[in-house]
Amino acid sequence: MKIGFIGLGNVGQSLAANLARAGHQMTVNDLDRSRAELLLDLGASWGDTAADCAEEAELLITSLPSPAASRAVMEGDGGLLEVLKAGSSWIEMSTTDADEVRRLGAIAAGRGIGILEAPITGGCHRAKSGDISILVGGDEDLFERFKPVIQIMGGEVLHMGPLGAASVVKVITNMLAFIHLIGVGEGLMLAARAGVDLGKAFEGIRASSGNSFVHETESQVILSGTYNIGFTMDLACKDLGLARKLAADFDVPLDLGERTAEIFDVGREKYGDRAWSTAIVRLLEEKAGRELRAPGFPDELEA
Repeated sequence: MKIGFIGLGNVGQSLAANLARAGHQMTVNDLDRSRAELLLDLGASWGDTAADCAEEAELLITSLPSPAASRAVMEGDGGLLEVLKAGSSWIEMSTTDADEVRRLGAIAAGRGIGILEAPITGGCHRAKSGDISILVGGDEDLFERFKPVIQIMGGEVLHMGPLGAASVVKVITNMLAFIHLIGVGEGLMLAARAGVDLGKAFEGIRASSGNSFVHETESQVILSGTYNIGFTMDLACKDLGLARKLAADFDVPLDLGERTAEIFDVGREKYGDRAWSTAIVRLLEEKAGRELRAPGFPDELEA
């Protein structure tokens, strides 16, 4: 299949590499050409512009950092919805706003272009191994057509319903992950102050009813001191902003979600956009006057 792939960030590069290894004919593009080197080594072609990726594509895949970035690439004068041919399809893998993906989907449908949304969840390290979970929204027949391609990129692939449903669920999962992250930081600090060995506390929590995916993964890079989870503070705040929008749209009070968003706003202001999202625990460490560290934990998670 001729695939155009745009957006080779921490996740996009790994997803595209899985497709290239499977033998698909790919043209790739990113604002940073150096991010394409792995793909070029795997046989992909470089597109000097985003349009180069779309002109002959049977399938276009985008993995971009925000709804605004997707809108800029896909819509308007020279946008890729004007470049893609009728009968081609677009899979939007960015974490985006449900209303926005439905709006762009209506434009695509009016031009004879199929569209699926397929945000990923489960951590950048799992994108490398091809074991990341992918949530899909859109027409079920189109989903079945492209499911084999999507499964090359991920592990568990779940159809969430019509276009927009996957974006809603993805925003919810990210909000829950950030809530858990604040919680595990506080739990580990309680253990540290009580004199419990943090390596043993990690294992005790992992084996308990208080365990979570976030604890099993992000607690490790907190305890190693790198905080390197491959996901940045600005993206966390963007996703929490999408959760806030959902709450406003549907009049749902978010006591924990709103407080978590406020904490992340402080962390972003203090540590900057490009700090790892896991570094939000530094706020607690600085207030408590104690770092959460234990030997034997990795600097970054393995694929």
